[in-house]
Amino acid sequence: MPQKRKDLKISGPDLWYLVGLIASDGCLSSDGRHIDITSKDFEFLSSIKQRYGFTNKIGNKYNTIGQLNYHLQLANRSFYEFLLSIGLTPRKSLVIESVNVSSSNFCDFLRGLIDGDGGIQKWIHHSNRREQWNLRIASGSKKFLIWIQNEIEKIIEVKGKLYAQGENIFVLKYGKMAARIIANKCYYENCFGLRGKVKLALECINSYKGWERSKTIEFLKT
Repeated sequence: MPQKRKDLKISGPDLWYLVGLIASDGCLSSDGRHIDITSKDFEFLSSIKQRYGFTNKIGNKYNTIGQLNYHLQLANRSFYEFLLSIGLTPRKSLVIESVNVSSSNFCDFLRGLIDGDGGIQKWIHHSNRREQWNLRIASGSKKFLIWIQNEIEKIIEVKGKLYAQGENIFVLKYGKMAARIIANKCYYENCFGLRGKVKLALECINSYKGWERSKTIEFLKT
C-alpha cells in the first residue's frame, strides 16, 4: 500500500523564507522525498525545528575539508514536489536559474537566501572613519544571481554588481545604501531569521548618519 502523503502546513512568509534557505543552504536528494538543510549554527537549526514544528533530529555533517556542520533532513514527498515545481532541483547549486516566487513574497524568500549563502558586513573606512556596509549573496549559478539581481532592481529598486570569485563561485554585491534598503525590506519587525544576521541587518538599518552624501550607489530612481 502506498504511503499516505502528509502536507506541511506552512504558508506565507514562513514558507518563502524556508524556500529561500533551501535554495541556498539546502539540497534535494535524488530519491524524490528528502530535503536537507545544512548550517554551521546548531541553534539556528533548532530554531527552525521549533518555528516549523519539525520533529526530525539535527545530525552532524562534515564538509570536504573536515569542518563540522549540522544538518536537518526532512522527508516529505509533497513538499519536495512543490520545490521542484517552482524551480529547485537535485544538485541545484550550479544549474538553478530562477524560482517562481511572487513579488509579494520575494523579500521573505530573499531573507532566506541571505541567511543561507549571503552576508551582511560592517567595517570602518580607513580614511573618513565612517561606517561602511555591504550585502552579498553567493551562488555557483551565474544565471540564478542575474535573476536575483533583476528581481531586486524591479521590486526593491536598487542596483548591485555581480562578480566572479574563483572557479564556479559568483557574488552579487550591494553597497551600504542599497544594503540598508534591502535589509529594511527583508528584515522587518518580528521576522524569523538567523539571529546574527537579523542583528546585523537591524544595526545596518539604524546606522545611516551621513549616508545621504554617499555617491557609491546607483539608484534606479532619484
